[in-house]
Amino acid sequence: MARVLLIEDDDAIRTSLGKALTAAGHVVSAVAAGADGVAAVARDKPEVLLLDLGLPDLDGRDVLAMVRSVSDVPVIVATARDDDASVVRLLDAGADDYVIKPFSAAQMDARIRAVLRRLGQDQQGESTVEVGGLRIDPRSREVTVDGAAVELTRKEFDLLLALSRRPGAVVTKRELLAEVWGLPWGGGDRTVDVHLSWLRRKLGETAAEPRFLHSVRGVGIKLAADG
Repeated sequence: MARVLLIEDDDAIRTSLGKALTAAGHVVSAVAAGADGVAAVARDKPEVLLLDLGLPDLDGRDVLAMVRSVSDVPVIVATARDDDASVVRLLDAGADDYVIKPFSAAQMDARIRAVLRRLGQDQQGESTVEVGGLRIDPRSREVTVDGAAVELTRKEFDLLLALSRRPGAVVTKRELLAEVWGLPWGGGDRTVDVHLSWLRRKLGETAAEPRFLHSVRGVGIKLAADG
């Protein structure tokens, strides 16, 4: 299972959820404040972070931003809001998944396992993909362009990997939302667009002059060598 850090200020929830996840096989540590949580992420390097947004010292969104400045740890956010706009804002800010309050320990355990599957376990048997001068190694999570290493965030790599699984084929934004963000619904195009923009910049291209990531208007994106 996973080393889990729980940031939750409610004593009862923190205790009960910690015990339940420990019983499910996880190694759980817990803190009650956002600042302590950020310090624990940097110090202990957990495999999954569970973050409640309603904290006494810091806004949960600020904690998420601080965590993202020091770590790529998968973050599952607990929120009371389930409208599309709120969820998309959380994902844009760096969350990997979310649960709506109230939630059960079994539901959180399932989310943890799903995030871990998406972020690595499914990549162990995949082969290196080469498209033009772009090389993607799923096992080491390394990317090079013309032999030069490219530093990507975890989400940028996962987006590129999703496209590399179907080289030359157009992948819709809905498919990318489902595969990379675990969101099988529409309305999150901006999430994909923002990450594509960051990814293009690091690959040395633009939407107007693509080298690897080609937009097909009204359909989606395909990974292919220019020309």
